[in-house]
Amino acid sequence: MAKKDSGTAAAAEGADALGYEQARDELIDVVRRLETGGTTLEESLALWERGEELAKVCRRWLDGARARLDASLSDPAPTAAPGREPDA
Repeated sequence: MAKKDSGTAAAAEGADALGYEQARDELIDVVRRLETGGTTLEESLALWERGEELAKVCRRWLDGARARLDASLSDPAPTAAPGREPDA
């Protein structure tokens, strides 16, 4: 099993601290840079790895949002209109 170097581990920890929009925007930039080309193989691999980390961050945010929506939609407690008590 390959061992991550300290730079890669620090980048992964930094990615975890990003909000969804920040991670998405950086991921878009990474994809653009990869599609444009002109980078060395080593730079391309580093960009790919960063993109994978950012995609995981986005996926976690989206999974969390889906879980919150699912929990809200499955909540059996009736909600009252503003100013009204829920029916008993």
